[in-house]
Amino acid sequence: MMTDSGLDHDSPIERGAGVAVWRQLASRLEDDIMAGRFEANERLPTEAALAEVFRVNRHTVRRAIASLAEQGLVRVEQGRGAFVEDVVIDYPLRHRTSFSTNLLEQGRDPLQQFIGVEEVRADQRLASGLNVRRGTKLLISRSVGLADGVPVSVGVSVFPYARFPQLAERLQEERSISKALATFGLADYRRRETRILTRMPTAGEAKHLRQPMSQPVLVTEAIDVDPNEHPIRLGTTCFAGSRVQITVGDDAHR
Repeated sequence: MMTDSGLDHDSPIERGAGVAVWRQLASRLEDDIMAGRFEANERLPTEAALAEVFRVNRHTVRRAIASLAEQGLVRVEQGRGAFVEDVVIDYPLRHRTSFSTNLLEQGRDPLQQFIGVEEVRADQRLASGLNVRRGTKLLISRSVGLADGVPVSVGVSVFPYARFPQLAERLQEERSISKALATFGLADYRRRETRILTRMPTAGEAKHLRQPMSQPVLVTEAIDVDPNEHPIRLGTTCFAGSRVQITVGDDAHR
């Protein structure tokens, strides 16, 4: 049965079920949000209303809402309540995949925050992926991708240092991998290969994505090549599973 608030409370919260009551409530609310029972930017029922519907105390409601806020599903405005964030996005994989372009096409405000750059020597796996000798100097860049201020991805990109010697500085200036590579005369490159998998996040990924470690993430592992088919980037992107839907079009790897 649906209440006036739009919440389904046919199945009550189970006590002594081995799952904390606040986690069950958070899961119910997340299901309602993902099912579209609440529109983007709609205010959730008050703590008192939720407590009455689900027959829990207000402290339990408050903890459940805080958990949803950590995941980026709702935002809490002091004195006004909790509002549904409009952050579920389609992320198409194409032969030229750009984080900023994908979000702009959906009316989103994209932002790449580069959180670290380091130089390493290629081990066998990285050397094979980039077609360089083992021990070759590489540059690793780490970033967090945000849509309308909400984190949706954590990315790790590996580049051959000799080809892009000032790339660290360019990334900080341009705030975009494609724009930074264009400053080296590489305005055109494409995705040669992408693998998609699911797994649980690391502690660091969960922290940057503002989600619990118990929630799975979508991961893409990709190789980008220049017009001469030379590998120029190995990329691993971890997406918040509750905020991103990956789609694959006909032009994914043409």
